[in-house]
Amino acid sequence: MELIQDYEQQYAVQTAEITAQIGRIVHASGAERNKLISDVDRQLEESQELLEQIGLEIRDIPQNSRAAYTSRLNCYQAEWKRLQQEFNNAKVARSKAGYDSSVDDFDEIGIQEDQKRRLLDNTERMERTSNYLNDAYRISVETEQIGTQVLADLSQQRETIQRSRGRLRETDADLSRSSRILNSMIMRAMREKFILVVVVVAIFLVLILSIYFSIS
Repeated sequence: MELIQDYEQQYAVQTAEITAQIGRIVHASGAERNKLISDVDRQLEESQELLEQIGLEIRDIPQNSRAAYTSRLNCYQAEWKRLQQEFNNAKVARSKAGYDSSVDDFDEIGIQEDQKRRLLDNTERMERTSNYLNDAYRISVETEQIGTQVLADLSQQRETIQRSRGRLRETDADLSRSSRILNSMIMRAMREKFILVVVVVAIFLVLILSIYFSIS
């Protein structure tokens, strides 16, 4: 997961730089404009590769944390598509029919105001993106904490069930021993009772025989 966070930080820095350069493309011209377009092209490819690396790393993390990271990746991909669209718009902004470079000299103040507005818009957009990413990260952390707590509760419940099962086994063993002891005592009492009956009958017979012989 630390590797994913490193990729995320690299992606955040790169997208911020891409946003700033896209704002400069609209007002640049000549070699500077071509260089900016080339740089943004390269950075968009590198940022896309970062997203692909994040996707590969997500496949190897535990299932209970995968959903939160996948949601964050979807947000990054949506942001990347938006940057790509803004880049395309910036590239064609100065290639419209009827464009004359002398307009920059004629309406310099208007261009400066437009540049300020675009920079402010880009700043606000970057702030919203940063807040969204922070919220997504906070939600993922909370989700991970909840998952950890659920797993801990399940582990405690499993231990409780195992202890209860062990006590039931011990109780069953004690009942079996008690049953065997009780059966043994009953058998012994029956034997003693039988012996007692035999002794009483023998004494009774002896008395009868004694009386009979005394009368005779």
